[in-house]
Amino acid sequence: MAKQPRTLAGKVVVITGGAQGIGAATATALKRLGARVVLGDLDHVRAEKTAGELGPEAVALPLDVTDTRAFTEFLDEVERRVGPIDVLINNAGIMPLAPLDEEDDAATRRMLEINLHAVIHGTREAVKRMKPRRTGHIVNVASMAGKSGFPGAATYCATKHAVVGLSEAVHLELRGTGVSVSCVMPAVVRTELASGLGEAKFIKSVGPEDVAAAIADALKYPKFDVFVPKSLDFTGRITRLFPRAFGEWFVRALGGDQLLASAAHSPARAEYESRAAQSAPAADAGQ
Repeated sequence: MAKQPRTLAGKVVVITGGAQGIGAATATALKRLGARVVLGDLDHVRAEKTAGELGPEAVALPLDVTDTRAFTEFLDEVERRVGPIDVLINNAGIMPLAPLDEEDDAATRRMLEINLHAVIHGTREAVKRMKPRRTGHIVNVASMAGKSGFPGAATYCATKHAVVGLSEAVHLELRGTGVSVSCVMPAVVRTELASGLGEAKFIKSVGPEDVAAAIADALKYPKFDVFVPKSLDFTGRITRLFPRAFGEWFVRALGGDQLLASAAHSPARAEYESRAAQSAPAADAGQ
């Protein structure tokens, strides 16, 4: 018998980094399925604009995910205004590019705070709220960079590897509690974060709508591994069957070894890199 999809109608879904890109596309997809969407973003003006486009029931609240106290208060406010959180999507993230020896410590700190610490904190807060009710779903947006290393983005890869490991461990901790965990691992997604990036052979970039559709599917039919496109799973499995030298040759053959490194100093990324440098006010204040 085919599995019955879980309904999202009336479910309270919180999305960090929800103002644009994957977050906004996911909000749109889930709103169509009847979810009550709450967007949290540092760019509150843009988040309000996105929420306004979704309709009167969508809510936008300011959120700096690097401020843990404010993050907790944000979730408290969601529950006061909208209701108990059914789904938390930890989507906020940044990807400054540079060889590790050229990356300044401030950029390193921002990635660790936004891409990792905020995901840990958000996941922990979600567990505390969902576990007593024996229901809920946590979605952590990682990357294919959480499964492989890419030159030009060493710290970014480190944070995404950590998110995959965190998600795997929490998934096992929550077995039997009624709370699900999904880890989303897309290839290059054509958002502002991917400015200046080219294409790798055979593994084409995807749109934020593709990731949103995969997240919606994982919420309807709960599963842990969410690869976008799905072929990434097969490619990863094949390369892991062979010695490391073959895997590295294969990545070079696909052009994956230069995909991020070649964009590190691209003028096309200047605006994004400038925005990313302003994305963690709480973390920067603690320097």
